[in-house]
Amino acid sequence: MHDPQPPNRRHDHVLRAILGGAGIVIAGSAVAIVGAVGVLAGVMAKTIVTPPVPRTDDTRVVAVDLPSGTITLQRHRDSVLAGDYSFFFSSGTGHARIGEITARSAATVTRRILTVDYGDLAAARRGRFSGWLYTSPADLGFAWAEVIIRTPVGPAPAWLVPADAGIRSTGWVIQVHGRAVRREEALRAVPVFHAAGYTSLLVSYRNDGDAPASTDRRYGLGDTEWPDVDAAIDYAAAHGATSIVLMGWSMGGAVVLQTLTRGRRADLIVGVVLESPVIDWRDVVDAQATDRKLPRLIARCAVVVLGARWARRLTGQDAPIDFARLDFVERAGDVHRPVLLLHSDDDGFVPPTGSRRLADRRPDMVTFVAFTEARHTKLWNYDPDRWNEEIAAWLAQLPTPHAASRSRS
Repeated sequence: MHDPQPPNRRHDHVLRAILGGAGIVIAGSAVAIVGAVGVLAGVMAKTIVTPPVPRTDDTRVVAVDLPSGTITLQRHRDSVLAGDYSFFFSSGTGHARIGEITARSAATVTRRILTVDYGDLAAARRGRFSGWLYTSPADLGFAWAEVIIRTPVGPAPAWLVPADAGIRSTGWVIQVHGRAVRREEALRAVPVFHAAGYTSLLVSYRNDGDAPASTDRRYGLGDTEWPDVDAAIDYAAAHGATSIVLMGWSMGGAVVLQTLTRGRRADLIVGVVLESPVIDWRDVVDAQATDRKLPRLIARCAVVVLGARWARRLTGQDAPIDFARLDFVERAGDVHRPVLLLHSDDDGFVPPTGSRRLADRRPDMVTFVAFTEARHTKLWNYDPDRWNEEIAAWLAQLPTPHAASRSRS
């Protein structure tokens, strides 16, 4: 198994000087600039690996017309996106599902209210959009159960959605959500896999708010979370799975790729589905710096900080992150199972450049499906028919399909 050497540390001594001199009186503008770069890089690095506090409401509610079933919202890049979405309001105390756009103005968007699941939407003043749509497996109408996965950090809850009772299936899909979200993110994928005869296992992993925390309570960006998914493979195998598809969303894509190439039961994995995945974290950090109008030098220094043992006092990490091991553009040759890769050209958070480069390097293994306008992890919401069709067609062509037969009872 390929295991790249740790990233080159040739810049460590520079950042040591930058970040280690907090007690030195700075004299001179050049030194001040260098010090500012170090501080910003340290802050950015810590932010990347620290699980965030709950999201704040970022969308103003202009009007709610319950008799007509519409809501008028502040216009921004999420509220103008076509499709069906969750709308959490009043600091998460309420949840509604909203659909098609019925009117637009220069400052507002009016959308159809699909359901109000809980809370007083008429009294809401602010809320936030989410691609989740479903908040529980119960919303899907399938039989399901909560189960426990014994991970290296402790018992982690997971949702199990069995294949139909009329199907004896040994094919499972393990769903791995992204950074700063939970299992609910992957509920959108259950129906298409269920229709194909798969049992779905939606897992939690360390530091996601459902599973136990690691000792440092920091994300490893895939470099430390993958053993929890490996434990989920053990669970699936112990409960009858003989072939497994891994599906990763956003950072979950990085977790899945580590599981594929470092896990103990890679022989059971027959394919990988990646939705808006992180293929190379350096691309993502660069993009986030640009979005915040920070120089790319800040992003590059932040990556060095996260990969340096001496910087643990700044970030709180138990161990540095191996960014070379997380770079699947350079590690494209290590991809040894078919991959379906779904990404929007205007993702807005994880640029599609890494996905495209991986697909270009491994056309024999990677099927790349490009979306436009769908943004990050909202491809299903934006165009569910196409999303489902692409996954269903790819599953039907797997070289080692799962064993499933319809019973005669």
